[in-house]
Amino acid sequence: MPTINSLYQHFLNYPTICTDTRSITKDCLFFALKGENFDANSFAMQALTNGAAYVIIDNPEYLKNDRCILVPDVLSALQDLARYHRSTLNIPVIGLTGSNGKTTTKELVNAVLSEKYKTFATKGNLNNHIGVPLSLLSIDANVEIAVIEMGANHQKEIEFLCSIAQPTHGLITNIGMAHLDGFGGFEGVKKGKAELYAYLKNNHGTAFINRDNHYLLEMAAATSLNKVIYYGTAPGNQVSGALLKTDPFLELSWTGQKGSHQTQTNLTGSYNFENILAAICLGEFFELQARQINDGLSGYQPRNNRSQLTRTEKNTVICDFYNANPSSMTAALANINALTSNHKVAIIGDMFELGKESPEQHRLIISEAEKTNVETLVFIGKDFYEAKGQHRGHFFQTPSEAQSFLEKTALSDCLILLKGSRGMALERLLPYL
Repeated sequence: MPTINSLYQHFLNYPTICTDTRSITKDCLFFALKGENFDANSFAMQALTNGAAYVIIDNPEYLKNDRCILVPDVLSALQDLARYHRSTLNIPVIGLTGSNGKTTTKELVNAVLSEKYKTFATKGNLNNHIGVPLSLLSIDANVEIAVIEMGANHQKEIEFLCSIAQPTHGLITNIGMAHLDGFGGFEGVKKGKAELYAYLKNNHGTAFINRDNHYLLEMAAATSLNKVIYYGTAPGNQVSGALLKTDPFLELSWTGQKGSHQTQTNLTGSYNFENILAAICLGEFFELQARQINDGLSGYQPRNNRSQLTRTEKNTVICDFYNANPSSMTAALANINALTSNHKVAIIGDMFELGKESPEQHRLIISEAEKTNVETLVFIGKDFYEAKGQHRGHFFQTPSEAQSFLEKTALSDCLILLKGSRGMALERLLPYL
């Protein structure tokens, strides 16, 4: 069996990693990962034919020639390779997690820091036990700062991802009602996310904490963090800020170590204020000028279906359908309630991974929606449908049923919120809006 050193030598010679034969590039290393419904070992020879330099396999049946590297477990080999590569990088690595706003915050931090540094940030949503290793293995010698997003749906996962990413700095965006089933309830979410603080404490890292969030302060105190940088709305933080405008885009003032400033963004939703402040705080810490920080923020255009304002031929749509949980759904409803429009519509889909709390959480969101000034409420999915009772609104079990309704209704001149869990695939409704 090869050692991690010998595998790393192959990586240095062929530094592109592929895990899907549909995206093989010439002279890549193909890692034959297993999934619930597939075993990529069976595609090893196809990967070589398509141009891979070597294939890493864990089934000796497919050991056909000397370009096949047999390891005990392909996933573990990928993770160990990433861990080893990370240990060779002498750069700041910012580990970022939280219940809501992870990806937006990551993008904002990257937009700001890239005004001064050669940065790398997690692409898309590659934030799990496979995505984090792939992200780390994409960092080359030119990168000066890396921002690694870490997602989790159960305890000990952040701890494991930290062992691979080895963050020198860290940020938890917030704690919310997400992945309750896997974490074992809200207290389990707090415990799981706090694993980032524990890693930073044990490895002399620096944490950036929103001082307005009592959950984060509580978690930091329990971990006995000693290297902390604070941001928030109150004076006395390293960075303090205030919202000036929220309709339709956020404008804010902020005060750092060298004076006060204002900035305009292309983000909607007051819930993004804390994400923007986090990016400013990191910019200040890494010694960017205020002008560079503001340029990074004002130049950022959301394109990831998170808080993204899209104008169709007939309507303005808040595209926020990448994911959803009770915390983010409540915030999204509060946002559309606060925005100005003659006609408002909320189209919201089921929230997944809530376990035994799912029925109650869906009922609560229906009640929250009813309190808003939104005229037309559309609820999609079996959980919302089962909770409809005597509530106002239109309830559909599937997006296809909702599509038929939208085709007949032909909404026009409306501000529309489109939000639901990723599995609902609500983007299919966008062409009808």
